[in-house]
Amino acid sequence: MGRVTVRRKVLRLRGGVGTVRQDNLAAEEPLEIRVGGSPLSVTMRTPGADVELAHGFLLSEGIIGGREDVSIARYCDGVDDQGRNTYNVLDIALADGVPPPSPDIARNFYTTSSCGICGKAALDAVRTKTRHQPTGGRIDPAVLAELPDLLRAAQKVFDATGGLHAAGLFSSAGELLVVREDVGRHNAVDKVLGWAMLSDRVPLSDTILLVSGRASFELVQKAAMGGIPVLAAVSAPSSLAVELAAEQDITLIGFLRADTCNVYTGEHRLT
Repeated sequence: MGRVTVRRKVLRLRGGVGTVRQDNLAAEEPLEIRVGGSPLSVTMRTPGADVELAHGFLLSEGIIGGREDVSIARYCDGVDDQGRNTYNVLDIALADGVPPPSPDIARNFYTTSSCGICGKAALDAVRTKTRHQPTGGRIDPAVLAELPDLLRAAQKVFDATGGLHAAGLFSSAGELLVVREDVGRHNAVDKVLGWAMLSDRVPLSDTILLVSGRASFELVQKAAMGGIPVLAAVSAPSSLAVELAAEQDITLIGFLRADTCNVYTGEHRLT
């Protein structure tokens, strides 16, 4: 799996007996995202699908609204101590006429893999205005019940490491469109959004976004920015996530496991 996983020697204890073995770890490396040569953010991510990640990140920040807003994405010369390109610096050139990022949404230079908004300069900048109002998304509860197993079956890197979040995009009929994994839950969603943008699928009407962990505020925000009408999670939502989902008319579902779930907002979409 290349840079997605790393092999490390570990001491495994079982029944008081220790054995040395090789273990697979999920890779975590920094990605610096630049816009027009100027640093915008650094996020800790699992390498892979970096161009998707950058496009999804810029979409969720309201900097771009579609594929046509980007002219080129390219890696810069970030090198290690042996002079090898690390592929950890990605520069996005915006298309002519697309304004550069506003200082109002500026981030601190570093965000962790566990938090997608903790670097925000101001809380007021968090409620980014979407260009793609979520629409459609009528769903059958029987379809919902099948999604966790479909997502879990597609988590190939999780099978090898046990240490990654996943985000899966489904049609309203339950067809799996794409799955992305990452050490950061927000990165996994950004990769899904970036895939959709590069595939000319934004806005994502009549889709369901399923995440493998909890539903936090920033994930609801990202769903809104992509025009996704239904966000489901296998764990709990936060209070602010529920508040924003109601505000954006997003159907928010938590504790989706087999044939049980909690519907916190947007129950009008259930058939």
